[in-house]
Amino acid sequence: MRLLIIGRLDGELTTASRIAMSRGASVVQADDLDQGLAVLRAKGADLIMVDVALSVSDLVGALEAERIRTPVVACGAGADTRGAVDAIRAGAKEYIPLPPDADMIAAILEAVAADQAAFVWRDPAMEKVVKLAEQVARSDASVLITGESGTGKEVLARHLHQRSARRSKPFVSVNCAAIPDALLESELFGHEKGAFTGAVARRIGKFEEANGGTLLLDEISEMDVRLQAKLLRALQERVIDRVGGAKPVPVDIRVLATSNRNMADAVRAGTFREDLFYRLNVVHLRLPALRERPGDIIELAQHFARKYGQANGLPERGLSHDAKRVVLKNPWRGNVRELENAVHRAVLLATGAEIGPDALMTPEGDALGAEPDAATRAARTAEAVTRALVGRTVAEVEQDLILDTLDHCLGNRTHAAKILGISIRTLRNKLNEYTASGVAVPEPGQARPVAMAG
Repeated sequence: MRLLIIGRLDGELTTASRIAMSRGASVVQADDLDQGLAVLRAKGADLIMVDVALSVSDLVGALEAERIRTPVVACGAGADTRGAVDAIRAGAKEYIPLPPDADMIAAILEAVAADQAAFVWRDPAMEKVVKLAEQVARSDASVLITGESGTGKEVLARHLHQRSARRSKPFVSVNCAAIPDALLESELFGHEKGAFTGAVARRIGKFEEANGGTLLLDEISEMDVRLQAKLLRALQERVIDRVGGAKPVPVDIRVLATSNRNMADAVRAGTFREDLFYRLNVVHLRLPALRERPGDIIELAQHFARKYGQANGLPERGLSHDAKRVVLKNPWRGNVRELENAVHRAVLLATGAEIGPDALMTPEGDALGAEPDAATRAARTAEAVTRALVGRTVAEVEQDLILDTLDHCLGNRTHAAKILGISIRTLRNKLNEYTASGVAVPEPGQARPVAMAG
């Protein structure tokens, strides 16, 4: 925990500094606001403690102007009620009366550490998403968070929970893609003893575990359609049925869901229920890919460098100028997750006073940003295509291929059949099957519809 104290260190403020250091905080001091802002720009901080003798409103305004998200707590004489009120109104999160109480300072340090450790952003593109998230955080509305793999969807979900009225209650996450369909129902709703082979005792599911708090359904687009019907009932009725249970169990939860797929496409393909989609999609937060928010790259890289330096007992080292250029140039197809892994490796490999570009490597040991040869590119492309198909049925892949080809041909059946290498009769039979199951099929001369019926 890095604590920045803004104000002259004399008397009781010195005592507050000593208490913080005894609780494990690294303390830096600045005499005035200008010095404090200079420290933040150069080194950053996890928490700011400012004397109310200085202008808290000017400090908060300067932080907002520079998009510095460090929380502020104010401190001053215990009898200064007016100063305390003004500081909170100006944007301070807490007010610490002086002389300082050791337990209060410890509680604030712990709360900030838990709340701020993983959520870092600076880019204006991310700012819009976070503002909307914080605007709806205190409601109980369901929120759908979408974005590419590795963009930080679960991190944003946790941020929503921490800003909600349910923050003192459990936050429970379940990865719908990682649990086999046969087990996911029991994982979500629980089961009674003897409900199936191996059910040796009653077990509550994630819905009951999250009661009073927040349930995150991670990668919900991978959930089997048959289970989606039971989930819809749980969301509508606020009751769940344990597997093998005799009576419904009431639950009080807020549901968040994430997906790395286009949910509208999943609805059109018939792999996701439209009514469940609208039930979850009360608020939609789309996380931009890391390449779409370049202002976050250096901020995140520095955060991960500090995190893994501390975790491995290594001295704190920043990124050199050349390393920053490499990091900014890399496309980060794996988004924040890829960046985190790359910086973690660099922290372990770096030998100088700073993390240089030579420490930034791929998992295979290549220099980060180095252009692979044609054979390597082809192999990686094939691997990526294969990975994208894993977990999908042959019928699902075939349907997407046929409809995408037909879309490319603007609905021309004859042309699409030639490209696909099948007879026009086979193509028409397939399209009739899709239409009968409710899937939108483009008419001749038309592109595939993109809007869903409301």
